[in-house]
Amino acid sequence: MNLSLIDPFILAQDYPDALTGKVRSGHAACIRFNRKGDFLATGRVDGTVVIFDIETNGVARKLRGHTRQIQALSWSGDGRYLLSSSQDWKCILWDLQDGTKLRTVRFEAPVYIAELHPLNPFLFVASLFEDQPLLVDISSCIPLKHQLSSVPKRPKLDRQDLNEKQALQDAKQSTCVTVFTTQGDHIIAGTNKGWLNIIEVRSREIIHSTRLCNGIIILLRLTASGRDMVSNASDRVIRTIPIPNLSQDGLDMDTVKIEVEHKFQDVVNRLSWNHVAFSSTGDYVAASTFMNHDIYVWERGHGSLVKILEGPKEELGVIEWHPHRPFVAACGIETGRVYLWSIITPQRWSALAPDFAEVEENVEYVEREDEFDIHPIEEIHKRRLDLEDEALDVLTVDPVKGDPVHDVFSMPVLLDIVDSESEEEIVAVGPGTMRRKSPGEGREWMNGAENANDLEEQGSFKKVVTTAAEKTQSRTRKR
Repeated sequence: MNLSLIDPFILAQDYPDALTGKVRSGHAACIRFNRKGDFLATGRVDGTVVIFDIETNGVARKLRGHTRQIQALSWSGDGRYLLSSSQDWKCILWDLQDGTKLRTVRFEAPVYIAELHPLNPFLFVASLFEDQPLLVDISSCIPLKHQLSSVPKRPKLDRQDLNEKQALQDAKQSTCVTVFTTQGDHIIAGTNKGWLNIIEVRSREIIHSTRLCNGIIILLRLTASGRDMVSNASDRVIRTIPIPNLSQDGLDMDTVKIEVEHKFQDVVNRLSWNHVAFSSTGDYVAASTFMNHDIYVWERGHGSLVKILEGPKEELGVIEWHPHRPFVAACGIETGRVYLWSIITPQRWSALAPDFAEVEENVEYVEREDEFDIHPIEEIHKRRLDLEDEALDVLTVDPVKGDPVHDVFSMPVLLDIVDSESEEEIVAVGPGTMRRKSPGEGREWMNGAENANDLEEQGSFKKVVTTAAEKTQSRTRKR
């Protein structure tokens, strides 16, 4: 019904135009939409993963398992599984059916970014800090880690002229970011020397390499179709790159050329970019800026800047575009709030009923003959009882028109006060009594207490000391 109230001309706009809201539950460091676009996962600096419901802006689920900041999040294709990677050297695969940890994988270094396979949620690729990337199979309880190479595959002519010094420099390269193609048959990896490596998943070997820039490749993102890719590098240039169909039969990788389509940069101010994202259709590119609070939006057809979204008075970090709507979310670096940009839509109330008409000024209303008739109290009471007998289902989520019916997963609704958004600030201490939570409350395990019994012993010891102190004070007063 709400869709019919929106002006159809506004629905044709492809990018947002104003800051329309914000959500917060702790200090968010990274965000990620699921493929359906109804949930937004945020990773906090304390290691907690919070999932927001986009329609209500409320907290749908909180997942606790990490002890340090969340670096990256990745959803499975059906939206049931979520992979979180953290600075505590671990990746956790969450089952959102009940919010449990399905698999936990520990590495030998902090994780830059981890990405789930688009079709197999039990296969992911991880980029490690100053180490080689790993392809991890978690089909069984014991994970299988396959190391991938970062040494670029140079053309035959370059390999013949390659000297020992260049070979040693290539061997020192490390992969900073990895991403699966849409079919999941290949991995596109970016190195710290500006090389773009295409790795075949089946053989785990590099089949093609190209030099993209001279700096560090910070981020790679593909469109939903997988035909285009956007890259963010340390040379302050955003590049869009068309990606050929790598799964095509009989494709000769020696003849494949990966060339840059557009370059986006701020020539005047020489701004650096924190994060980039494609629009839902892939026609626009959005980027958050370093030491600035604006979001730049470019149009890919002509490569021109079409919009600068003014944000809050703080620098913005990770930015994500909704997979189906002109809706952008970004997290603030200082406060950790998640800010939302969308289209301000004036509602057409004339769509409520065919005979409903909008007027410019007040008009005298003529009532119908039976519009305000007085009905007997018994009849009114009977109508109320009939309405109370109807069972209202508030938990079932109806499918959205246009979404595929197969492989649809709906996250169960949790009606628990522990998962409410106010958990961090206010706690219940009794019936109808609330108080503000102390800063260190709920983290007693970090103070050296191993279990609940140790905490109880510490509490009883404090009570004994307090009682002894009170007795001493009372004796002093009597004297």
